[in-house]
Formats: sequence, C-alpha cells, structure tokens
Amino acid sequence: MSISSKLPNVGTTIFTTMSKLASDCGAINLSQGFPGFDCDPVLVELVTKHMKAGLNQYAPMSGVPILREQIAVKTKLVHSVDLNSETEVTVVSGATEAIYAAVTAVVKQGDEVILFDPAYDCYAPAIELNGGKPVYVPLETPDFSVNWDKVKAAISEKTRLIMVNTPHNPSGYVWTSEDINTLVEFVENKDILIVSDEVYEHITFDGRKHLSLLTHLVLRERTFVCGSFGKTFHVTGWKIGYCLAPPKLTEEFRKIHQFLTFSSATPLQYALADYLSDPSHYLTLPDFYQKKRDLFCEGLKNTRFEFSPAQGSFFQMVSYANLSEESDYELAVRLTKEIGVASIPISVFFSNKKDYKILRFCFAKKDSDLIAALDKLQRFEL
Repeated sequence: MSISSKLPNVGTTIFTTMSKLASDCGAINLSQGFPGFDCDPVLVELVTKHMKAGLNQYAPMSGVPILREQIAVKTKLVHSVDLNSETEVTVVSGATEAIYAAVTAVVKQGDEVILFDPAYDCYAPAIELNGGKPVYVPLETPDFSVNWDKVKAAISEKTRLIMVNTPHNPSGYVWTSEDINTLVEFVENKDILIVSDEVYEHITFDGRKHLSLLTHLVLRERTFVCGSFGKTFHVTGWKIGYCLAPPKLTEEFRKIHQFLTFSSATPLQYALADYLSDPSHYLTLPDFYQKKRDLFCEGLKNTRFEFSPAQGSFFQMVSYANLSEESDYELAVRLTKEIGVASIPISVFFSNKKDYKILRFCFAKKDSDLIAALDKLQRFEL
C-alpha cells in the first residue's frame, strides 16, 4: 500500500534523539526542555483530592469554568488586561495543541506565514499541513533580536499570519516595547493575524518584564496567545495549556480544538485552578530560575565556551566557534558519549540547518546535576 506523506521531510525530532542518546549513555540530560525536578507536592495533593471527589469525567470543551476564571485573574494581575473567561480563554492539552489549533483556524491554502528563524520545530509543520507557506525571517546574531527591515520586506499581500515567540526558544531573547510597537505598525490596518507562543512568560531575568502581545490593543484584537502550565509549574507531562484570544478568534479556535482533543484532563484542571489562587506560585518563578541560570553561567566562565546570559526561558546557548570547526550536531553527540552531558545543536531550529557552532543547554535541572555537568564541561578539551 502506497502512502504519500504529508510531512515528507519530518523525521524523529532532535529532542527525542538526544534524550534517547543521553539515556543510553547515562548522561546528564540538559537537552530536552523539561524540568529535572518534581513539581510542588501541593499540586499532587490537589489532583488526588479532585480525583477522590469524583471529578474524573469529561471536562467542558473550553475548560472547567473555575480554571478559565483563574487564568483571567492571573492575566489581569500580571498584564493588567481584562479577559472574559467565557469567550476569550480556552484550556487545551498543551501549548503545542494551542499553536496547531490557532494556525488551523485561520491559515488556508496558499496563505503565507512569517516565521522568525530559528524557530521551534512545531510551527512549520502546522503551517504546511494547512496548506500555508512558511516565510522565514532570520533573526540577528548573536543576540537573536528581530531585524524589522527584513520583516517589512517579507510581508506580502498573501501574508496571513506572523508567528511570535517571546521569550524565544532557543535563544532566550525577550521582546522589547520597541519590538511590540514596530509589530503594531506593520499589522495595523492589514488583514494579518498573530500567534504568540508565550510559554516562558514567567521566566525572565535581570529585571526584564515579559510583554505579552495582549498588552497592546491593536495586537490583542488579532492575536492568539498560547501558554503552558507545564513550563510554569514544572508539570510538562500533564500537557495542560491555554489559548487567550478575542471572541471571534476564540470561536474559530474552539471549532478546531473540539475535534483535536475536545477537552483536557479534568482533575488536573481543578488542581491548577486551586493552585493559581496563590499568585506567589508564579510570581516567584523569575527568581527561582535566575538562580539556576546564574549558577550555570558562573560555571561556564570556567570553560572555553563563549556566551551571553539568557534573557529569558530556561535555556542557555553557548558558542564554540572560536574553538572548533566541528558541526554542532557532531559535537553534541560527542559531548553526550564522551563526557556524559547532553545538549541540543541549534542548527536544527534553522530552516536551512545553518550551523553557527552553538549548543543549547537546559538549566531547568537540579542544582546538583548542573554542578556535575559543569564539572564535566570544565574538564572537556575540544
């Protein structure tokens, strides 16, 4: 039987590949972006409580009301934006579903979608599966900021959507107010929508503030904002995320969502609603992760890698361009096998797989694992 693949160029992701290699080699896994520590035991107790209370059947398609309300409360507290929890907040099975459903809701055959390159690997497949064409705009190295002249040149009559990611994965770049205002200039009075991946919204450093696209009125009326409780509360395996969008966009979003997963795990939603009632659970995250970033960066100073501390996310990029011509993939594999530290080669994030000799390390791990990994990296000779 012959099958014509809809994604002929897609294979096993680098995250799966490197995590398996790390497991096979007994390496410290600083590759895949998941916390290397458990969530707050209170969350586990809350899930158990709601399971025992019999809340184990289908949740409403849009999410349990109390969780949607708590998301709206959080949005008001953090961003000073008022949301209608009934018509503008949808709970989904992870941010990846949110991104896919948002793209599917608005992208049609022949539409062009602007992606900032390098980009997280789920964006382009979602666009292509819906008949759209990714249009890549390269970010500026070494800080991976946006070159707005290149964005302007990329916009055409066919541009339907722009994909935004702040804080950015893999670089950690955090959008500025200038970025927000320039984007407004480019989309105002045009039929261009936006999907904003803001899963690291609570993980910014050195006093930087995450500026959600919701905070500007022009952007709010045309943007799907995708968030993740997995990233925020160290429960990536729960796969609970959400999408914030104005009523008309939410209506179209839910049409897709109801035929993807329909609803998400009920007791987990009630537990997260309870947990969100204490804002300290997310307002303290910047300090929590900055300590880990600083620990990791301080140790990197004793290696020969070059780097600038990440502005946000829980990833740190390092350059070895001054040390070797070895490809980033080859070096990532060699580090895993030879010294037992796994990372991600960032060439995989680029549309053309360009190799800038940069590796990405995840520092959302136990301090003991970070210290052990740094000891190995400090003794490694290229």
